[in-house]
Amino acid sequence: MEPDKKNLILIVGPTGVGKSRAALDLAEKINGEIINCDSMQVYKGFDIGTDKPPAEDRKKIPHHLLDIIENSAQFTAADFAALASNAITAILRRNRVPFVVGGTGLYFRALVDGLFPGPGRDETVRDRLEEEAREQGLDSLWKRLEAADPAYARKIGPRDRVRIIRALEVLSVTGRPMSEHFSRTQSRLQDFNAIKIGLKLEREELFRRIETRVDRMFERGLVHEVEQLLASGVPESSPPFRALGYKYVRQYLENRIGLEEAIALTKIDTRHYAKRQMTWFRKMDGVQWFSPGDAPAILAYVEQNLN
Repeated sequence: MEPDKKNLILIVGPTGVGKSRAALDLAEKINGEIINCDSMQVYKGFDIGTDKPPAEDRKKIPHHLLDIIENSAQFTAADFAALASNAITAILRRNRVPFVVGGTGLYFRALVDGLFPGPGRDETVRDRLEEEAREQGLDSLWKRLEAADPAYARKIGPRDRVRIIRALEVLSVTGRPMSEHFSRTQSRLQDFNAIKIGLKLEREELFRRIETRVDRMFERGLVHEVEQLLASGVPESSPPFRALGYKYVRQYLENRIGLEEAIALTKIDTRHYAKRQMTWFRKMDGVQWFSPGDAPAILAYVEQNLN
């Protein structure tokens, strides 16, 4: 740890594990402010289904990047990284500790590791590569990638069709291998002492919490929230309507499924999402994992690693 680096705390983990509560308790103890890292909580009006922190919690501790985007706007990882960086700077100027808290792994990657600086999709090149894969086999493309960019080829393996094709697409468009592009990716947190806290539970307990959380959302009025959003003119194509729960409430309101089925499907989708989140965060470097109920150990670890 370098003494001149600025402190930043990141709290990650699957949905329903208790990140918001842990962050709130910790921020109260060490003079912190919380930056939301949930891709759906940035949207205005989508409150119950995204499980935003209640007003009383926001009064206790300042929260940032909540309710900042109109419902029909697209919000990207690059947008998040830029706004989160600004919020971190402002919090530090107030001599407080910034917390970045949430479960959207891509947003954390954009902030912590930087964004891939390569080109966007080239449909013509991609279609040609897809055709080659069908006609000649994926192994043919893999060998071509291995010859051009052995480091990246070894990293992804010969069966990763999506990444093999993307790597050859980038090579074709830019003339430079994927590994070179990644070497030029820069983190926004190079000057920070980033303390990474991961929260996890046994699968059975996490799933029990998820089911309780979904039941609570419906009891709090998730169906009414969707009815109000649609009645106010929010387009059904709005990005937050793709969030967990909302699509099944819409199907219920369209008489395509019953209410009990909407609740059950929301629980299933949320459990699957939580498993994907854990797979993502386990690959994140430098995370120290705790049970969300082990507040003393979390506090001790943070205090030990603060500059």
